[in-house]
Amino acid sequence: MEPDRCSFCKGRLIKGETEFIVRVGSELLVIRDIPAYVCEECGEAYYTPDISRRIDRIMERFHESKLLVHPIAAGELGMREDVGILA
Repeated sequence: MEPDRCSFCKGRLIKGETEFIVRVGSELLVIRDIPAYVCEECGEAYYTPDISRRIDRIMERFHESKLLVHPIAAGELGMREDVGILA
């Protein structure tokens, strides 16, 4: 059964792709090009059970250091830091 409405905003879901971003300790893992049903209104993504299992397997291999991942450039900023734009 395909989902058709977002459980958050009730927007319509369409087949598309998304990315999964997770922090694991001090590392950031990004899984790109994930097939999903994506809400047209708020962007919330919904995965099929098969895709969820595949993400779980990737996460297991990442925790076991058995994945060859490409490094990415990323910046991190906390809202509590004074960066001169929040005033």
